[in-house]
Amino acid sequence: MINLKGYFSKSEIMLWSFSTILVLISFLVFDRSNGLILCASLIGVTYLIFNAKGNPAGQVLVIIFSMLYGAISYRFSYFGEMITYLGMTTPMGVLALISWLRNPYNGNRAEVRVNSISMIETVFMSVLALIVTIIFYFILQAFHTANIIPSTLSVTTSFMAVYLTFRRSPFYAIAYSANDIVLIILWIMASMTDTRYISVVVCFAVFLINDIYSFFSWQKMRKRQAF
Repeated sequence: MINLKGYFSKSEIMLWSFSTILVLISFLVFDRSNGLILCASLIGVTYLIFNAKGNPAGQVLVIIFSMLYGAISYRFSYFGEMITYLGMTTPMGVLALISWLRNPYNGNRAEVRVNSISMIETVFMSVLALIVTIIFYFILQAFHTANIIPSTLSVTTSFMAVYLTFRRSPFYAIAYSANDIVLIILWIMASMTDTRYISVVVCFAVFLINDIYSFFSWQKMRKRQAF
């Protein structure tokens, strides 16, 4: 447990507050009925601010968010999202949590030690991502997944994001940003059928802003930890 008083900077508190308010407004305007979406969105913006600090508590919230988002995806027949988050992001979130807890910075379990991956490992990750993408494409096709191309791209970006998170690389946030863009497109398509899903579009737009912030936050962490 950490003492939250003074833990977050003013800019981080403002970012979290802005994100939360935007999620609430979009829910009240476009939905008002699907409490699961609201709950997942609020957990999402909260785990992002903890992840930006390199705090393992963020990974606990990632696991909860993944299960809720999997249920939301199932309702709209986005089986790719459901399988990705329940079958990949959730278990990888557990592995990332273990990795972060085992690699604290200077014994401080509220901050993970930032890691860098080699070019060889980057190639290895890319090959794995390609294999996962091909396998999932045929799985999603078998399930008659809606909007299969962006759904498959979501699998690719999600895999790279969870892999880099597990390896404690700042570039996990870039991979998640790419995933956010794919998901914004995916849920815009869904909102054309049901306007309630506009709140999910807003949710991932907020995620995009937070993930960009997380990347720069981790870069600062890496420079500070290097001294």
